[in-house]
Amino acid sequence: MTGRQLSLFAGAGSALLLIAALGFQAVGYAPCELCVLQRWPHVAAALIAGLVWWTGRVRVLAVLGLIAAATAAGVALYHMGVEMTWWAGPTQCSGGIGDLALMSTQDLMTRLQSAPVVSCTEVAWSFLGVSMAGWNAILSAGLAGLWAVAARKGA
Repeated sequence: MTGRQLSLFAGAGSALLLIAALGFQAVGYAPCELCVLQRWPHVAAALIAGLVWWTGRVRVLAVLGLIAAATAAGVALYHMGVEMTWWAGPTQCSGGIGDLALMSTQDLMTRLQSAPVVSCTEVAWSFLGVSMAGWNAILSAGLAGLWAVAARKGA
């Protein structure tokens, strides 16, 4: 395969991961804050693949695709660590109380009404003992590898 074909394949992989995430959401698996954050690098990677297709400039764009896919893998690994309680996640989605003791009743009610419903610490779905965040980390690392090979092959 050429570098251009590998770039398009990697971008399509990111697009498929986005479609899968939206599919899970459509059937009732609401995303937490970290789940949503993991999607943005895949959006970037898919757009970068579109630029590769449009411009034919593989090497520089493939490096950007590599960075996007590696970022997705990194955020997914972080999320998996939060799920496994290896480290604390963001307080807004991990159950931290923050500054609640200092709030007025009205401020507390406002925060409660706008609080995220889904916790980042809970595994909503898993397959073979691996959560969605874990699968995203694995697949994103694979896509980063494809982007790396594409960058090496160039145009």
